[in-house]
Amino acid sequence: MSMSIWLIYSTFPHKQEAVFVARALLEKRLVACANIYENVTSIYRWEGSIHEASEVTLMAKTGQETLSAAIKAIKAMHSYQLPCIVAYPIEEGFPPFLQWVAEETAD
Repeated sequence: MSMSIWLIYSTFPHKQEAVFVARALLEKRLVACANIYENVTSIYRWEGSIHEASEVTLMAKTGQETLSAAIKAIKAMHSYQLPCIVAYPIEEGFPPFLQWVAEETAD
């Protein structure tokens, strides 16, 4: 079984949307677990102006085989026109945890 594990990072306008997306990803076995961080301040340039907003961060762990499907699913459920959805490979970690993520997202 592959141990190529990824961390998906995305921001949302409120906790309810992030929880909805996390639960949907889990039900589809596209991620093994998700963490939601509230009260994140985001400062960004959008349509020529600098904006500041309160957002919620979702961080989800997935395997290589489910990464693309998870990103597509987040995009399909996201309310933003241009959502932040990025993924980082996990280089190192606690092997039993990484194995669990791989097993939970395997076909």
